[in-house]
Amino acid sequence: MNKLLLLLLLPALAFSKSFLISSIPLPKTYIMNVDPYECDEDCMQNYLDKGMIFSFLAHAQSKLSDEKLDEMRVMNMAILNVGSQQISSAKVRIALLLPYRIIGKYAPSTTNAAFAYLMTKTQPFELKSYKIESESEEDLRTALSKIQDDDFDFVVAPLTQNGANNMAKIDPKIFVYIPTINKKDVNTNSSYLHYGGIDYRAQTDELLAEAASPLAIFYDDSTIGTKLALYEEGTFQNNASGRANRTVKYSVPSKTTNLKNYLDKNYKIANGSFFINTPVVKTGMIMSQITLYDVKYKNILSTQINYDPLLLSMTQINDRKRMIVANSITGNTNVLVETNAVLSNDIVYDWINYTTTVGIDYFFNRMTNEDREYNLPMVNNQILYQIELLQPSYSRFVPFGSDL
Repeated sequence: MNKLLLLLLLPALAFSKSFLISSIPLPKTYIMNVDPYECDEDCMQNYLDKGMIFSFLAHAQSKLSDEKLDEMRVMNMAILNVGSQQISSAKVRIALLLPYRIIGKYAPSTTNAAFAYLMTKTQPFELKSYKIESESEEDLRTALSKIQDDDFDFVVAPLTQNGANNMAKIDPKIFVYIPTINKKDVNTNSSYLHYGGIDYRAQTDELLAEAASPLAIFYDDSTIGTKLALYEEGTFQNNASGRANRTVKYSVPSKTTNLKNYLDKNYKIANGSFFINTPVVKTGMIMSQITLYDVKYKNILSTQINYDPLLLSMTQINDRKRMIVANSITGNTNVLVETNAVLSNDIVYDWINYTTTVGIDYFFNRMTNEDREYNLPMVNNQILYQIELLQPSYSRFVPFGSDL
């Protein structure tokens, strides 16, 4: 079964690449049901077990009550680009606004996330990218004008903080979803601008409930690292419990590899908590040296920044056994995960690809009135995500409090 699916994926991959650079839409495959006999879900499962994909799809024309069987229906329809006679032919049209020089790898990966989602649906769609050199107001205005001239009503724009600020100044009269920025970080009341960025402050609040004084805050010189360090310091010191909480902040330069001066025999951080706001490679180095210098501590805390499987291979279990990581990537379906995987795209750990998918889902619902895949509310033009606290165990992240 898996081998057959892999073979069938090859033409889909070829088509997927050509679609994004061509105005010619993908040809749809239609499967006629010539079987004179009824086929219930047990019968359909039998077709699947035998690898008879087209016989299965000939009978599975609509949503099935068996969740796993329906996942196979949707996944195979996406892979084979199977059209449905039961769906409206109205085309779903979404524009992608991509400052490709600035966002780097996220130009193709957010495109793939949007494409993968739409591939799982039976509606015809048009996904068109508009590349811009910078995030200046001028470049954004020019691109938005072109998008509107092309009659697009919905835009997905993975912008940086600077780009989001400029977009808010423009206040466009077209629906724009920014998956990279949380609305708390932008000053706007526009009804057209929607945001999907992870709420790092809300994650921090959840984590600080598990913190002990003194709180040692490690961060780098990135925008997010600096912001989080300031927020953690202020929130922990001004807590509502009335405790006299102490904090110690350490900025760790990118080239620094020896943390002896920070950790060895440092009474200021003894028996407290660590809050680490650095990328996963730097985090792994910090955690291994906490163990090396035998620092006594309660726990190690981190936000979405370090929800990364690389952490599991970079550190020893003893380094991370008391670590707690906040995560807001929830509710993915197997169909969406696997369809993204076909395009070498990750929505399980990469939060920008995930929030892009959530935004496409939101726009798709608005355009078609189909049920959403993600049960995440849009409140005051910001997607609200669930927050779960996890622990990195031997080979995966498990719920906080689980036995490692």
